[in-house]
Amino acid sequence: MGDRLSQVAGSTLAVVTAELESLYDPAWAESWDAVGLVCGDPGQIVRRVLFAVDPVSAVVDEAIEWGADLIVAHHPLYLRGTTSVAANTVKGRVIHRLIKNDIALYTAHTNADVADPGVSDALAWAVGLVGPLRPLQPRPDDTRRGLGRIGELPERMPLREFADLAAKGLPATAGPLRVAGDPDRMVRTIAVCGGAGDSLLDVARAARVDVYLTADLRHHPAGEFMEAAALNNGPALIDAAHWATEWPWLADAANRLASRLGMKGTTVETRVSDKVTDAWTAVASSPVRLDSLP
Repeated sequence: MGDRLSQVAGSTLAVVTAELESLYDPAWAESWDAVGLVCGDPGQIVRRVLFAVDPVSAVVDEAIEWGADLIVAHHPLYLRGTTSVAANTVKGRVIHRLIKNDIALYTAHTNADVADPGVSDALAWAVGLVGPLRPLQPRPDDTRRGLGRIGELPERMPLREFADLAAKGLPATAGPLRVAGDPDRMVRTIAVCGGAGDSLLDVARAARVDVYLTADLRHHPAGEFMEAAALNNGPALIDAAHWATEWPWLADAANRLASRLGMKGTTVETRVSDKVTDAWTAVASSPVRLDSLP
């Protein structure tokens, strides 16, 4: 490991976080969010940066094993704040292990969601959208940025075919993609939103897209949405795993950080965590469908 690290010049944590914030300005984050540097000495040298969706113990294990100096996580460790980082709590143990191993932790959350490009751009590319993308819900102060993205498929295809394309483009999780709508319906204009996106259901309907792909769709909002869609030819829905819809951003963020630092004569080694930290780990299907019963 020593030989590999000697080939990577590295930079200070302060310089690396400044580049991250030039890509994902903390001022873009929602008021309730917790973004930025969580732990780490701004003067410490960073040679290896691990990108991950969740700052959980399995990711810390990977960072220690690889010799990372910094973890860039999408989700905050402490979203609602805390009065203690004692090691008798799960999150406290994470902090203690990071500090003991000289690993800094940085979070880019809703500021990365609305960036141009950001989380939903990477999701759109992963599921096969091409051409210029535009925000599903643009920010009033800068219409290039915002939540979600709308794009086009290279050609019209049945909903079932697009669902298969999306499934192949996203990392595998325990559960499959769930689809609501006529599988044979022809689709082309697609809206996506990385992470929990049911707050944008009405926005997707107003945008008159053919499909809205996101995560964490709940029974009642999705059911009401599809009832309305049946009356006015509204969008079909695809519900994917939360972690899977945000994971594609990691590689894009890693490449952009390395490129920014490289243009300034500084090099760091980046890696995207391959740990599946989605909460759901298995599926069990009912052996008999209710509509098949006599």
